[in-house]
Amino acid sequence: MHTADPLFQNDLSRRIVHVDMDAFYASVEQRDRPELRGKPIAVGHADRRGVVATASYEARPYGVHSAMPSSKAKMLCPHLIFVEGRMSRYREVSAEIRAIFHRYTDLVEPISIDEAYLDVTDNKLGIETGTEVARRIKADILRETSLTASAGVSYNKFLAKIASDWRKPDGLCTIHPDRAQSFIDALPIEAFWGVGPATAKRFRGIGVTNGWELRQLSFRRLTDQFGAAGSIFYKFARGIDMRPVKPFRERKSVGCEETFADDLKHPERLAAALSDIAVELEKRRNKNGFIGRTLTLKIRFADFTTKTKSRTDLMPFVGAERLAAAGLELLRAIEVPAAGVRLLGLSVSGDGVLQLPLVKKSSLPNSKKTRREQCSLTPRIWGKYLLQSDAVSGRRLIGIQVGRHFTVRPA
Repeated sequence: MHTADPLFQNDLSRRIVHVDMDAFYASVEQRDRPELRGKPIAVGHADRRGVVATASYEARPYGVHSAMPSSKAKMLCPHLIFVEGRMSRYREVSAEIRAIFHRYTDLVEPISIDEAYLDVTDNKLGIETGTEVARRIKADILRETSLTASAGVSYNKFLAKIASDWRKPDGLCTIHPDRAQSFIDALPIEAFWGVGPATAKRFRGIGVTNGWELRQLSFRRLTDQFGAAGSIFYKFARGIDMRPVKPFRERKSVGCEETFADDLKHPERLAAALSDIAVELEKRRNKNGFIGRTLTLKIRFADFTTKTKSRTDLMPFVGAERLAAAGLELLRAIEVPAAGVRLLGLSVSGDGVLQLPLVKKSSLPNSKKTRREQCSLTPRIWGKYLLQSDAVSGRRLIGIQVGRHFTVRPA
């Protein structure tokens, strides 16, 4: 440890489980359709523009994996069977699995439709070890859904997630506190949270290829080179992750993207496509009551190169017209190759849902002016309108967006 490095709190007493279903979409299809069992299948579209959503374990030895173009997957595995996805069915099965989780603890944090963190430190059945809780959950899932899950157990989320990937499929791995540091030291740098191909290349450029080498870097050097992520890398290299398991995950973004049947090459067609995406994004944003001040454009070229570009404004991105106009500005700042664009997407992130609980009328003071001051809620943006509920009268104060500002009308 370097003399100037800070000390961070750690808690080795928690028992955190990460459960990850094995090839979830593909496994559901093989369960529901016996003729697919034991065969290499991919959930996704088989056409030349399709992408593999999930590949069964029978397909993976051929090199088929998620996010791979369907055409390439078919080349690698000529007898690969493509199956159309059924999201409604996957949600049904996911709900069954989450019900199993809640038999053991209410501290369940879903990460996606097929994985979740559980804090089983004080579980409902009084089971002493996290490993035994994980073993029982896996057995319940298999017995009740005929699907396998892999589980990782440790004292924090970072290590539990790595452990769940360690012995897939149908695996169970526990990383005990007394073995954690040696385990982390041996991890390749790519296994650390937040380290993608670009960051891994930067690490390798400074001689860091594994957890032990990462641990030799000072806090200052990591934060100087990687910003806020450097602090996280510093802690993870020492087995420190104090993030709690949060039963309710706050939505951080809303997005919409489209893969085109043919690559788009002309600026007019790109602009028209972006406008349609903005309309759909506005519908989703409205539906979720979400606002954000950061707009991100995602663009994927014909050669599968993907780029993103973002802008953050003082005012939230509200309304399809504004989303489209801002998205077009971002698009114009990117050089589009002659081969064209395969995919476009827009997403809004930042502030989240602006909503506070109502104040009970019985708890309000007598003064009408004071009542209004105390019961007025944080504004909620809905389309081009700014809404604010009044707990006394039940009325809404409505403002209208004009340019970059909102003009509020009196109640």
